[in-house]
Amino acid sequence: MASRSLLLRRLSRALPCRPRSSPVRASPRELLPAPRALRGSAGRAGLPFRHVSRSLSSGPLNVGDLPGPAAIDYRSLLQEDEFHRLAESTIHDLQEKFEDYGDNIEIDGFDIDYGNDVLTLKLGELGTYVLNKQTPNRQIWLSSPVSGPSRFDWDQESQSWVYRRTKANLLKVLETELEKLCGQPISLS
Repeated sequence: MASRSLLLRRLSRALPCRPRSSPVRASPRELLPAPRALRGSAGRAGLPFRHVSRSLSSGPLNVGDLPGPAAIDYRSLLQEDEFHRLAESTIHDLQEKFEDYGDNIEIDGFDIDYGNDVLTLKLGELGTYVLNKQTPNRQIWLSSPVSGPSRFDWDQESQSWVYRRTKANLLKVLETELEKLCGQPISLS
């Protein structure tokens, strides 16, 4: 860490000063050391640098072109107390079903832990699932060793937790993945 801050101080001394009225926009690439062929004219303290005098303005960003999750209908967001009721009910039901499932399968390192609103399902060498509430977003977040991270919103119409990007149902995702990993079906619905 000390060498990084020393490098930044040296770079700031080596760069030409500009008046505050004309802000400098420099990309990280411009602050990198010059290639070996250009190192003959090194900056202060022997630190090579190169000065690029070109405009770095990229123009407007077309946000509409970027892929992303479906839009949130904020009118349908749950009230906080309703969110807690639904999320806690779901997580506690999952905990009970995982415990029953663990009694029926033979996996070294199988363990279930619940604390601080976080449910952890350890499957030994097969991986670990983590489910937790995200109150500000009114979501349940899932970290899966199979599918990675997902954020599930409550869907009033289907009365289930749904991942907006793929429309996947939380319970169905867990059923499918656990059956693949453990070789035994599980019913979470």
